[in-house]
Amino acid sequence: MADEYKFVSEKKRLSDKAHEPTEAFLQSYMGNDAWQRLMHLEDLLRERYVLNREVKFPFGNNYGWGFRYTHNKTLRFHVFFEEDGFCCTISIGGKGAMEIDPILHELKPKLQTMWKNRYPCGYHGDYYGGWIHYSVAHDDELPDMIRLISVKVKPKKQK
Repeated sequence: MADEYKFVSEKKRLSDKAHEPTEAFLQSYMGNDAWQRLMHLEDLLRERYVLNREVKFPFGNNYGWGFRYTHNKTLRFHVFFEEDGFCCTISIGGKGAMEIDPILHELKPKLQTMWKNRYPCGYHGDYYGGWIHYSVAHDDELPDMIRLISVKVKPKKQK
């Protein structure tokens, strides 16, 4: 099945590996609204995790430049820079899929559809995990992103 799947972004991305983008360029490329939305997502995650961010060019030209987010060296997710936006790429294993199924109906319809049509990876019991690529266009989508990210590694205890 992996041979049949090739990710293609719907939006323009930064695919020139030879030129690592600066933060100022990213703000301009993504647009102020998307940049502020991404910074808000980071703030929400920092309330829950020790969050580290690196600029990376993983997976090749179809994905382009992005931020790689980790928590204590454990990969959380990637954010890929898009013209006037950003896309969260999250992989969730089979154990995580077990946790998503009971809450799936609470997530935005777009995310429900993406999860149902995910690229499969990881198997646990009767559950297949998978990869999703979700372009976040509105602030009200951030809580769903937090919920998905929390499935991978439980948040640190909040005081």
